[in-house]
Amino acid sequence: MGHTVARLSDGVYRIGIAIEGRAGPGESAPVAAKDALSLSWAGGGELKTLIKAEWRGGLPLLNGSALLCGFYLNELLLKLLAREDPHPSLFEDYAAALQALVTEPAGAPQAAVLRRFEVRLLAAMGYAMQLTRDVDNASLDPVRMYNYAPDRGPRLVVAHVAREPGAHPRVVRGSTLLALAAGSFPDAESAADAKRLMRDVLDHHLDERRIVSRRVVRDLVSLEEGME
Repeated sequence: MGHTVARLSDGVYRIGIAIEGRAGPGESAPVAAKDALSLSWAGGGELKTLIKAEWRGGLPLLNGSALLCGFYLNELLLKLLAREDPHPSLFEDYAAALQALVTEPAGAPQAAVLRRFEVRLLAAMGYAMQLTRDVDNASLDPVRMYNYAPDRGPRLVVAHVAREPGAHPRVVRGSTLLALAAGSFPDAESAADAKRLMRDVLDHHLDERRIVSRRVVRDLVSLEEGME
């Protein structure tokens, strides 16, 4: 059994598919998780049975850090999207992100691609982030600090105002939120702040489901540092 993110006429669609049997003579070998396929399935229940899979092409070949980023995007889709809940235009955002990962160099440029997709994914799910105005509908000040709560948005940090009981919002600069809105990060500090904020927001919506590809990347980085 597997979970598949499929592209239908009305957008991205997550389904559960059982793959039975082996490839016979003349049939293609198993496909990679990032391949674009045309799928046919049967079944009216939650778990479908795969009847036919044809390679469509059209998605770029990922290698190195781009491949790890691609696995991360796939995992976000699989763990955040509800089954059989289509999302118009999300496949186009996904395909554009993969293409950008191929053309952008590793490091900050690829990280910016991930942040842009994360923001668009949340918006497609109905959890659009408030990135240009605070909870009082005032324009964000780039030099001020804000408490960002995933379910409310940014609130200006005021020294004499006590934090709500049990609340632990991320403190972030207004310039970082505006950079997320623009999808462009002018310096390493704003890029790092944006990464931390997006992790908090995504973890809030993941509801204790872990993103395994994050740990894989951390382990690889630690291995490389240990070999230097």
